[in-house]
Amino acid sequence: MTTLPLRATGEGVQFAVKVVPGAARDRIVGLLGDALKVQVAAPPEGGKANARLCELLAEALAVPIRTVAVLSGASNARKVVAVQGLDHGSAQTKFATLLAGATRPR
Repeated sequence: MTTLPLRATGEGVQFAVKVVPGAARDRIVGLLGDALKVQVAAPPEGGKANARLCELLAEALAVPIRTVAVLSGASNARKVVAVQGLDHGSAQTKFATLLAGATRPR
């Protein structure tokens, strides 16, 4: 099974995300190379897609929204996201569960 590469930090974890804004619905699609592919219905304007991405990841990982942030790539489809307060082991387990139920990327 392929897993999402996570980078542990003193505050939590970081990982790469490929975002597809303006999708028909919000969903975590699966892995696309070394990134998590996520589709969001929000448009890519005014930070709406980034905000929805953070909300969707917070819901999926069962963490508070305030702990999820886009670190880099705010105006790019490829981003680095950080989740504070989530240790590497817990994050790996949560992502394994999420990815097991995700659809395949297209």
